[in-house]
Amino acid sequence: MSLVLFAHSIFALPFAIIGFFLAVSTTSFSFEWKLFLLMLVCMVTARNAAMAFNRFLDRDVDALNPRTAIRDIPSGRVSPYEALIFTIINCIVFIGATYFINPLCLILSPVALFVVLFYSYMKRISPLCHLVLGLGLGLAPVGAYLVVTGEFNIVPIFYGLAVLTWVSGFDIIYALQDEEFDREHHLNSIPANFGGVNALRISKGLHVLSFLFVLLPALYIHVGVFYYLGVLLYGGLLIYQHRIVSPTDLSKVDRAFMTTNGIASVIFACFFLLDVLFS
Repeated sequence: MSLVLFAHSIFALPFAIIGFFLAVSTTSFSFEWKLFLLMLVCMVTARNAAMAFNRFLDRDVDALNPRTAIRDIPSGRVSPYEALIFTIINCIVFIGATYFINPLCLILSPVALFVVLFYSYMKRISPLCHLVLGLGLGLAPVGAYLVVTGEFNIVPIFYGLAVLTWVSGFDIIYALQDEEFDREHHLNSIPANFGGVNALRISKGLHVLSFLFVLLPALYIHVGVFYYLGVLLYGGLLIYQHRIVSPTDLSKVDRAFMTTNGIASVIFACFFLLDVLFS
């Protein structure tokens, strides 16, 4: 649980639940516990694989960085071999779960795994690594919709884009902590390439897009007052995290990264579900 920071599942999981109940509430498909549980299995195993592989690949870099040297592999609590085996097991379980969902999910399962695993290489290649991380988590609402329907739709894609821009934005804020380290070790984060001030501007721009993407579904599906309240609270929490972090004061990065964003996703999902229930 420590290796994969299991608590961080709170970021994408609420949006997966949104995608699932979006399908149930706007199509002729009905709720099935079997599909819901299989969706949860896919969410957990895909994320476990991505995080464990990231820790495995970054083990040497993490050992050099004072902030990350306490992580499980550099500190010796988990061996690189154990992390790799854990990654492979989760990949197998993920693909196995999609077999019991529908043919499209099974066919797309290697694509989803490629996206979430490839992120680990991106920081060595391009500052677009934050967007690849966002893309990996942004698959959650789209994939959950496919679990129910086996068909693509524009609305879950809007939620996927909302997650992509939201996660990319807050990952840039998190990367401010390692700006100098990344620059010295030729790692391509946005703060290392563009500086802290510009990185925060890019993050703000991405979060504006995220807010717009959670609004767009209202043009395609019926929503009520609870939905709009959820959107407003989501936007307010995005603003809040930018108010408490600056390039010269990173003391509240953890609050902005974990607490605020975790609350934002849970609150928005809760208000979405309330809207589905009462509308």
